[in-house]
Amino acid sequence: MAAKDDDDFVSEINVTPLVDVMLVLLIIFMITAPMMVEGLDVELPQTRVSELLPAEDDHAVLTIKADGSLWLDEFETSPDDLPALLESRVKASGKRLFLRADRNVSYGLVMDALDRVKGAGIADLGMVTAPVPTDQTDQTDRPGQTGRTGADGGPEKDG
Repeated sequence: MAAKDDDDFVSEINVTPLVDVMLVLLIIFMITAPMMVEGLDVELPQTRVSELLPAEDDHAVLTIKADGSLWLDEFETSPDDLPALLESRVKASGKRLFLRADRNVSYGLVMDALDRVKGAGIADLGMVTAPVPTDQTDQTDRPGQTGRTGADGGPEKDG
C-alpha cells in the first residue's frame, strides 16, 4: 500500500507564485500610473477668478504648447487637420472642449486656434488657467481651473 500512496497526484494548487506575480504587477502599475496622467508641459496664464476643471472624461483638451504645436488630448495635430478632428472627436461625441495655451504663445496663434474651433461648429469653449499664487490674492484657488468663454471669445453667458 505504501507504493500506491507515492504515485498519487497532489490536488492542491500552490498560489504563492500567483500572489508574487500579482504583487509585482501591482507595484509596476502603481509606479507607472502617475507618469501617464501628467499630460503636456504648458505654463498656463494666471487668473484670479476661475472654476475647477471637470474631473469626468466627457471633455477634450486642446493644448497649444510654447513652440506653437497643437495637441488634441494626447495627440499632436496640424492646424489644417484640427477642424476635422474636432468634429469627429469632440462635436460628434458631445464632449466639452477646453483650451490650454502656454502663456508664452502669441495671441495670433491662440486666435487662429479659436477660429478653427468656431469653424468646427463648437460654441462652448472653456479656457484652462492657473490660479494666482495665494500671496497675491485672498482667494484659495487650486490648479487646473478654468475661465469659461462663449463662442465669441467673451465671457460665457448663462441661460
